[in-house]
Amino acid sequence: MSDILKSVHKTAKGLKNSGVIDKTTMRKFDALCLTTVHEFSAEQVRALRLKYKLSQPVFAQYLNVSDKLVKKWEQGDSKPRGAALKMLSIAEKKGLEVIA
Repeated sequence: MSDILKSVHKTAKGLKNSGVIDKTTMRKFDALCLTTVHEFSAEQVRALRLKYKLSQPVFAQYLNVSDKLVKKWEQGDSKPRGAALKMLSIAEKKGLEVIA
């Protein structure tokens, strides 16, 4: 999250606590702060894994998936979906240590 977005979110939280904005509006601010997800190509998955100098089995453990699935992603036989896709996006943006 950018510093500007963090500041806006903190301000919105204060406004909600003061009763100036309602829960629905606060939920919208919360949603803005979530890590966005994008599709990963086989090359992007492999590059992310190699960035952290991990084997497929160890990378798979970080993502809570099988090493066979990581291999399929890297060969282009399958694409990351669901929670694994979110984990990849977080690892890409915030670092692997965030999901460790």
